[in-house]
Amino acid sequence: MPLLNKVRTAVSGGAGGDTATRSLSRLRSALTLFFALDGFLFAGWVVRIPAVKEQTGASAGDLGLALLGVSAGAVVTMTLTGRLCRRYGSHAVTVATAVLLSLSVALPALTRSPLALGLVLLVFGAAYGGINVAMNSAAVDVVTALRRPVMPSFHAAFSLGGMLGAGLGGLLAGSLSPTAHLLGLTVAGLALTAAAGPVLLRRPSPAPPEALPAPPTASGTRPGAPAPRRTVLVFGLIALCTAYGEGALADWGALHLTQDLHAHPGVAAAGYSVFALTMTAGRLSGTALLERLGQTRTLVAGGATAAAGMLLGALAPTVWAALLGFAVTGLGLANIFPVAVARAGALAGPGGVATASTLGYGGMLLGPPSIGFLADWFSLPAALTTVAVLAAGAAVMGYRARDAQAVRTA
Repeated sequence: MPLLNKVRTAVSGGAGGDTATRSLSRLRSALTLFFALDGFLFAGWVVRIPAVKEQTGASAGDLGLALLGVSAGAVVTMTLTGRLCRRYGSHAVTVATAVLLSLSVALPALTRSPLALGLVLLVFGAAYGGINVAMNSAAVDVVTALRRPVMPSFHAAFSLGGMLGAGLGGLLAGSLSPTAHLLGLTVAGLALTAAAGPVLLRRPSPAPPEALPAPPTASGTRPGAPAPRRTVLVFGLIALCTAYGEGALADWGALHLTQDLHAHPGVAAAGYSVFALTMTAGRLSGTALLERLGQTRTLVAGGATAAAGMLLGALAPTVWAALLGFAVTGLGLANIFPVAVARAGALAGPGGVATASTLGYGGMLLGPPSIGFLADWFSLPAALTTVAVLAAGAAVMGYRARDAQAVRTA
């Protein structure tokens, strides 16, 4: 019996099914921990940026240039990590980049100049970009082996880790120096990697179940033909549209509430929190939603919901209506990025994940400055409506790419 038949039998509950199911369950749990670790470490660093700025004596401009190191390191590494995953396996690359991320998160607190800060943030950004591509590639393999759309659960773990990291960092900011805090994150990161890493290193990526015959597509693409690169790029653009909105709300949501709607600072600060909470809730329920609606309907419904929510959030005349709009936007955007990355990975493996992740991360970088320029030319509410436009665009692209077929083979 061919190997793929054995894998399929095991997963479906035949001979060896219990063993295979337990193995996949342990693999999924370990990978979920790495997603949570990624969000936890990144959020822990973000909340200490003001203290590190003061420590290095950086001006606002100097800090902005230094923070570009994170972006530059991430984008460059994302383009290379797909090749590393194909050569060494996504599990080994995930563990290696988790170690590097855990070590590098402590480096910013050891710097005393903006130049040194920018250089160490290049390393931190490289590790951050690398682990995002590697663990998403590993997650795509698990999703394929399980035959269940569980990708949103991994991204929910990232969101939960980020909320925990930010909350803990806020509590510790008044009592711990940046050095002590970030070194503590290093210790925690290495400990969690040591606990979950062996599970990944002992298990190769699960072989995909034997493919079922694919029906002819509406576009006339022959089943089994190589996936066109432009289709992978489409899913990357869908990821970009999602990340654009997330970056825009993170940097401009609170300012919109205070400047345009005259909200109390405490209420304004809750704007992004509401968005993040509903996004996390949407991802926690994402698997059930995908099983009920399918990927295309989830993309279309999510994009349409986010567009409506952001129009309300940007143009509402009252604070509470705007907060409701932010909440609806979070629900709408929640599962678009995970689905886009999963579809790109199913079409083109680690290279597809790298492409979608790079474009998605680019959207998060593009959002805040684009909103700023448009706010200068028009107004901040008008600028925020671009989030709705891109969310609607993601819905349209998701519908047009509905016939894309996964063609990965053993």
